[in-house]
Amino acid sequence: MPVRPTAIDRESLVRRHVVEQDSLDPRSPVSVGNGEFCFTMDLTGLQSLPAEYPVGARGELPAGTLLGTQAQWGWHSIPPEQDYTLAGSTVLYDSTWVEELPATGKGREWLISRRLDNSGYQVTVTGAGLEVEQTSRHGVILRAANGVEVLDFSVHFISTGQGDCLLRGSGGIGFTSASATGKEKAPEPGTAVIEASRTAWPDFWRSGAAVELSATEDPRAKELERRVVLSQYLTAINCSGSLPPQETGLVCNSWRGRFHLEMHWWHAAHFAAWNRTPLLLPALRWYASILEPARQTAKAQGFDGVRWPKQSGPDGRESPSPIGTFLVWQQPHPIHLAELAYRADPSRELLEEFAEIVFESANFMASFAHPTARGFELGPPLVPAQESYESIRGTVSNPTFEIAYWQWALRVACTWRERLRLPPRDTWLAVADGMARPKVVDGVYAAIGVEPFTIRTDHPSMLCALGVLPQTDIIDPAIMRATLADVMAGWDWDSTWGWDYPVMAMTAARLEDPETAVAALLQDAPKNLVLPNGHNRQTDSLPLYLPGNGGLLAAVALMAAGWDGGPDRHAPGFPADWTVTWEGLVPAP
Repeated sequence: MPVRPTAIDRESLVRRHVVEQDSLDPRSPVSVGNGEFCFTMDLTGLQSLPAEYPVGARGELPAGTLLGTQAQWGWHSIPPEQDYTLAGSTVLYDSTWVEELPATGKGREWLISRRLDNSGYQVTVTGAGLEVEQTSRHGVILRAANGVEVLDFSVHFISTGQGDCLLRGSGGIGFTSASATGKEKAPEPGTAVIEASRTAWPDFWRSGAAVELSATEDPRAKELERRVVLSQYLTAINCSGSLPPQETGLVCNSWRGRFHLEMHWWHAAHFAAWNRTPLLLPALRWYASILEPARQTAKAQGFDGVRWPKQSGPDGRESPSPIGTFLVWQQPHPIHLAELAYRADPSRELLEEFAEIVFESANFMASFAHPTARGFELGPPLVPAQESYESIRGTVSNPTFEIAYWQWALRVACTWRERLRLPPRDTWLAVADGMARPKVVDGVYAAIGVEPFTIRTDHPSMLCALGVLPQTDIIDPAIMRATLADVMAGWDWDSTWGWDYPVMAMTAARLEDPETAVAALLQDAPKNLVLPNGHNRQTDSLPLYLPGNGGLLAAVALMAAGWDGGPDRHAPGFPADWTVTWEGLVPAP
């Protein structure tokens, strides 16, 4: 067995994978940010060449550019022409105006105000030897004053709290005034922002966990280590804010700018596993802000507790969809994320803060499952995590992953009541213990419990039932081993998504098949491509996919640190001839 060194040289680990570009790669711009605010730049370090970094349409959005500037507080909903529709159209800003403010000791300062419908935000530009001129209704030019050769300035984006531009609490890694979090601060010149970043990022890399694979002879190890390092950076700047992120984070809009709550686990679970729980908590707290609308949704449908939306904005309002309103696999996610946070930081304060979210989620889950002669069943109607069954949603029932997730999450909710010394909820235990067994066809788990049982496209989500989830008494490891082999032997890889490969890796690891785990993480497939900037590209219209990055980190943490009841050896999810050095990881459930 390889000997694990006592410590990792984290600076060398990170510097091995610094993104360097000396020619323009239109797929790989680089972003800077802090989870609340993100600025994506081209090869000049600014946004000088937007036409060179295009992104195709997604969900009826017009084609745009990858060079975005986005903030969690920068939400805007276009007013509909009629009250009953959510449709909108592309519009320009109503107005932009520039005002020079009184000079300060750090140099001249200008305030740029922008308004769109009833929303607005402001930008301050501060610097010495700088001139700012408004050249048109929406055009502003920054130029050097006469005799100035080097510009030193900062650009500070500020939420005004107008309209949909919500003034939210800060989340993320929380550094620099230039990466505004909605809290107005005194502007600083660009050099001060750079110095703040030089302090914050080393602190980030020294905190939490680290995994090093460089001593491994297998040539795949170098690429896997690159993906791990860059995924930590990308999820920190895109996924650690006060709202669940878009699939494309704060780089560009996808699905009309809304986030998907069934994706939240993939964006955020790894923060707890990598011992960076503070980066998980801000968005987890957001669920408390939509408890009431989620409770009303459940009540209107005849259920207890809260039913979390699928596709939403900050207000938690469900988006119309023939798929989203029938999905249920996002319902246990808050329980799972809260449990991972507690495992990393087992405090009573954390239990008390998230107890209502956990308990109300469990109340819905227990009432949603309905008793039959076969046990408690899910659906119909229902669309499983593998969305290939949308057209038969009226008959779909008992998807394998969701059944196992219901059992495990309800038992976790019961454990939370024990930790808080609250009386048990017998109904939760009754549902968990009595869940119907998933369908087995030809010796493998089917995706759903009714015909056609399994369509071999989209997510092989039945694998999540033992991989994303730990062993439960509802899943037979031998059958799951056959299911994994069946998937690996003949799935439609072109139809998969970036988090499917970490799913296969976690399942293989828990089944003590580390060779398959590594092979899955690095499988040569169109949507398992990781670009030079670290982003997991999917298609022209989805040029980055952060669930792929987050899923990779979750899988590597499980493979390196192990899991409850797993093999008693170092890095049990990796092949024995790999040299895996890790520190700071939290073992998986």
